[in-house]
Parts: sequence; structure tokens; C-alpha cells
Amino acid sequence: MIYPRFDTSTPPNLNIERAVLDIEGMKCSACVKAVERQLIRQKGVVSAQVNLFTSVATVQYKPEEVKPEALAERLTALGFPSRVREGKDWEKEQRELWQRKREEERKKRQLELIFAFLLLFLSFVAHLNHYAPHSPFHWALATLAILLPGREIMLDGWRGLWHRQPNMNSLIALGTISAYVTSCLALIMPQWECFFDQPVMLLGFVFLGRVLEGEARNKAMESMETLLTLTPTYARLVAYGKQEDDGVMIPASQVRVGEWVKVLKGEKFPTDGVVVAGETVVDESYLTGESIPVVKKQGDAVAAGSINLGNVVTVETTHVGGDTIVGQIVRAVQEAQTRKAPVEKWADWVAGYFVYGILLLSLLTLCFWYFWGFQFWPPLASSKISFSLKLAISVLVVACPCALGLATPTAILVGTTLAARRGILIKGGDVLEKLQRVKTIVFDKTGTLTQGKPTITNIISFHDALDEKQILQIAASLEINSNHPLAEAILAKAKALELFPLPITATEETGFGVKGILANCPYYLGNATWLEKHCNTIPPQVAHLADCLQQEGKTVLYLAQDDAIIGLIALADPLKPHARETVAQLRQMGFSLAILSGDNPTVVKTIAQQLQITEYYGGLTALEKGRVLAAWPAVAMVGDGINDAPAMSEAFVAVAMGEKTQVAVAAADVVLLHGHLPDLLSLFRLSRAIFNKIKQNLFWALSYNTIALPLAAGVFLPWRHWWLNPSTAAALMAFSSLFVVTNSLLLLWQSSSFSQDYT
Repeated sequence: MIYPRFDTSTPPNLNIERAVLDIEGMKCSACVKAVERQLIRQKGVVSAQVNLFTSVATVQYKPEEVKPEALAERLTALGFPSRVREGKDWEKEQRELWQRKREEERKKRQLELIFAFLLLFLSFVAHLNHYAPHSPFHWALATLAILLPGREIMLDGWRGLWHRQPNMNSLIALGTISAYVTSCLALIMPQWECFFDQPVMLLGFVFLGRVLEGEARNKAMESMETLLTLTPTYARLVAYGKQEDDGVMIPASQVRVGEWVKVLKGEKFPTDGVVVAGETVVDESYLTGESIPVVKKQGDAVAAGSINLGNVVTVETTHVGGDTIVGQIVRAVQEAQTRKAPVEKWADWVAGYFVYGILLLSLLTLCFWYFWGFQFWPPLASSKISFSLKLAISVLVVACPCALGLATPTAILVGTTLAARRGILIKGGDVLEKLQRVKTIVFDKTGTLTQGKPTITNIISFHDALDEKQILQIAASLEINSNHPLAEAILAKAKALELFPLPITATEETGFGVKGILANCPYYLGNATWLEKHCNTIPPQVAHLADCLQQEGKTVLYLAQDDAIIGLIALADPLKPHARETVAQLRQMGFSLAILSGDNPTVVKTIAQQLQITEYYGGLTALEKGRVLAAWPAVAMVGDGINDAPAMSEAFVAVAMGEKTQVAVAAADVVLLHGHLPDLLSLFRLSRAIFNKIKQNLFWALSYNTIALPLAAGVFLPWRHWWLNPSTAAALMAFSSLFVVTNSLLLLWQSSSFSQDYT
């Protein structure tokens, strides 16, 4: 089966644009479902993905039918203050956004902590014997608790009920108001039990739980925030060709592509670029996870956020702002956190209807104990109405759809951010779920298992009038516009020998070869199959020589003039470091392995034998690779993200070795940003750990509600005399959400087990 790379709800060939909305006021997964429902209902909206933790919605829409500002206004009117995120100054915007969120969260947690301790202390005081339960002190305390600190919860809860989109706050509001109104009636009806202290304690435990949960969520966001602080604020701009100048300090966001910046020892690189002057060593550990500094000399690429540990260097800017590697990582992680796994969609669906089920269960609990329960079991309170209400309120309060809704996004948030810090971009929860089903891993050869930087080992001429340099010059002229690694090797050799290109008009047939016209004579350069298609059969002596070279693991290209073979070029591409160890460990993990390559079958066989891979296919075009992949139901294709793109689109999961970052980030489900094969092991280990956390969280959420709800409803009361009062139920509810978030955070403490040693 072919699994599409994009949202299948998006119609093809339409003018679709994407907007990002910052949304406030979301408290739980029911809020997420409500916001998504409201967005999707709007005319012109194609799809919407909402993330609770980042408070962001990604919306695909038709610009001729709806404006993002109108969507933001609609959500604001419904109680979710929203605004459209602009992206003019990416780095500044991201920093300010996170600083603002941190400050808002800090102030909110401080206020909630004060409210929590104040309410719990006063409720304790209210329990002192010299205060009567019906005293004005209890009434005043409960009234102030609801009107002041509890006001936001009450309004948000009732707003959700009014719009028929109840959430966690709706349950808390119903429980609190029910206890308060019942206690108010008890003031004029002494035979009723009065429990003004219950709503006070309930709100106190709710605020305390939110403070603890907020601190845990903040820990989960720290790794993501660290990515945004990698790049410096300012850059030292120097004039073109004037690397000896001191330069002028300007905001890094104002540096343009093509400009030169000077980086001193100890400073961070402000942009992605290429070293044009100087030689140094660079600490790239923030991006690669490797602690060993990397030598950078003229012509080498450097990434924004890496640290210059050596000499002064001058860098020509290639990417700025959101186009840098750091920017791509941040965007990829943010996108990953809004692309939901099927299990998360199921959890959100359950949580969306969960509140209605709790309301019904609470009503049934009230009716049962008031009309029937006390006919069989004596009342445990001064009146059956007050005790029945307590049980009904406990049902409302102890239920926790938040734990169910938080189970998946918390694990995905922590796990995908942790992976990104190690140079592994997992583009969504749906990809994580697919990774669990992968049984077969198929590798491309060139640039994936091998280094992708072949070098010419042999140049053989079969033309009396042409020497080896002339054969190379013709081949380089044919390949001058190709981006294939073999073409790059030929061009590099020609440049080293100072051979100038000939005036050839060439066209490339991907996966086969290239042809061109020089002096009205056709020339062909490619593999044996392609040459036989355009020329006469390859002479036996030439074929024998080529076969001997291929037996040595070399790739052979044939050069033909019209219908005659005039030369051979042999290239060798050594295995990548740690290729053997990685393949062996993948085999131990239970994966079936195969190689698909467009290279000569003999060369592919040699590489496969070196790696002990028994299934391999050579001489394939990109389309043929796709047909082979389609025969496997759960296959991960690992390629370089460029020439393998057509084949990777057929794979169940596409993994790109992202050394050519700009193409790879957009090409696959997963990007191994640094092109290290051992990162493939980290990918599967980390994805399994993330999904295990998701399963643990879902198991806890379902188990908690399965046990807590019957306990709150009084199911165990006849046999064990177990029941919950509303304040205890509130404490359990807060603990349930806190447990899910904290369990996801444990991934951070397990992170060392996912990394690979490259030494």
C-alpha cells in the first residue's frame, strides 16, 4: 500500500495556503477537539491540526474563501484568544514568543500556587471545631473562593457547556457549583448537611495540581526552547573580499544571503554558510550530539548555532533565519507536534465524548443513591440528599479526560524534541506509529551505505586519437549539469586537472546516463544497459575488462561516440564508517534488510556481500525501485533524499540521510540530519521508547478512570465502605494528569541509551 506523505484531505491542484495561529485558553484535549471542530467548520478551511502544549494551530485554507484573521477572531469570540503568527523576523519572533510564554506561565503558576495554599489553609482552618458547619465564615470563604480565584474556571467551564463543547473545567465547575448551591440551601434547611469546605478544598487541589503539572510541562518544553537559543543575536558583517576588516555588528536577522560575516574564537556562527577564509575547529554538539570538534577549512559548510573553538574565520552566508538548519529543525519539530498519530486521534475522540458520559454517570449516581441506594444501605451522612450529591460531585471531579488527552502529545513532544537535538527529525506522531510496524529496511547504496563521494580509479581509452585526459574531458562536459555523486566525482577530477568543458548540449535520463551532441556527433555516457540501448553491443573484450573492475567493487561508466565504445571510467565508493556495525545491529533487532540500487548488479552484489545482506537488486531505475518497494507491506526506505525521491514516495516510511539538508528535510518522513548510519539505530530505539511511553500513558489513563469512577460513584461502598469526598477526588484528578506528564519526562533520563558512539 502507498501511504501519502501529505494530508489526504487536501484536494489536489487547489490554491491552498497555510497559516499558524497562536491560541490561548486551551486547558485539555476536549478544548483541542473543540478548537479543531470550530476551525474545520469554517468555510474555506481544508484541514486543521491543534497542539495543546505549544498552543498552536496549523491551518490549511483557501485564501479566496477565508482569512486567517477571521479564524482568529472566531476562536477569540468562543473564549480562545487567538492571533495569526507573522513570520517576518523569524528568530526574533520565535525568541519573543517563547519569552512571553515563559513569563506568562511563570506568573500564572505563581498565582495558582498562592491560591492553592491559601484555599487549602483556609479550608483546614474551617475544619477547626469552634467553627460550626453552617457558620457565615464557611459561606463567605466558599463564595470568595468561587468568585475570585475560581472565577476563570467557572466561566470557562460554563462557556464550554453553553457552546455544547464541555471540557475539564466544565466538570470542575459543575461539581463546585453543585456543592456550593446545596450548602446554601442547607443554611435554610438544617436537616441537610452543609459542606462549604468541599468546594474550597476542591479548588485548592485543582490549583495545586495545575502548578505541579505546569512545572512538569515546562520541563518538557525546555529542550524545544534550547533549540531557539542556539543562534546569536548579532553578527559581525564584513565587506565582500575584506575579511581582514573588523566588520560592523548588526542583528543576525538582517544578514542577507551572500554576505560575509566574521566569527571570532568562542563565538557562535549566526547563520548557515561556507568558510571563505581561515581554518578552525567547530563544536557542533548542540546539533549533532557529538562532543568531538570538527575541523572546518575553506569551502566547508558551517551551521548556525555551532561554536568556533579555534581561529578567526570568515563565512559566506547561505541560509538565514528560518531557512537555517536550526530553523528547519524547529519547524519540523513544531509540525511533528501537530501531526497526530492514529492512537492520538482515537484518544481525542474518546476524550471529546468522555465529558458527556461523565455528566450522565454523575446524574445516574445521584438518582441511584437518592431513590434506591439508601433503601438497602443506611445513610453515611445526615441526609441522603447531601450524601448523594457528594457522590455525584465526586464523579464529576475525579473524572480526568486530561490524562487521556495528554497521554500521546506529551510523549510525542518530549520524544520528537529529544530526537531533534540528536539530528533526527521525526515528522509527526503518525510517523512514529508507522515506525513500530516496519519489518523490512531497504537501503539505497550510493550516499547511504557508501560515502556517496566516489573517486575515479581508472580511465581507459579505446580510441587511438584520444588519451585519458580527453576521455575525462568529454565525460565531464556531458555531466556538467548533473547532481549525481558519480557526476560530481568526474567533474572534481576534471577540475583538478584543469580541463575546461567542451560546448556540448547534454540531456540526462535519470538512473541510466547522459547524452549530448559535440560537432554534430552524438556522445553517450552511462551504464551498460543504457549504452546497449543506444549503441551497438559492447565488445567482449570491453565487457570482460569492465567485469573485472566491477568484481573489485568499482562502478563502471561507458563512454560511446555514436555507436562505438571509446572509453571506460571506473569509480570506487567506499562504505560509510560504521556501516557494517549498523547493519549487524539492525539484523539483531529483527529487521529484514535489502539493497536497491541503480548501480551495476555486480557492484551491488559486492557491497551486499561485504555487509552480509542477502537480498539485493541492482541496475534499477527510480520507477523500478518504487515497484519493488510496493511489494513489501511495511518497508522503510533509507536514501539520500535526492535521486531516491520517487522511490521513497512509495515506501511505507521514507528515511532520508540528510547531509544535503535543504532537499532532505522536505523529502521524507524522517531525516537523519547528519547522515550518520548509526543514527538509524537511534531512530528505531527512540521511536520504540516514545511509543512505549504512549502505551503506558494510555494504559494509566484508562486504568485510572476505570478504577476511580466506580470508586467515586460508590460501587465499593456496600462491601468495603470505600468512597471519595469531592476534595479527595480533586486531588486524585490532579495527580492523574501529573503522572502522565511526568512519565513522558522520563524519556529525558533515558536519552543516553538512544545515542550511538561514533568512535
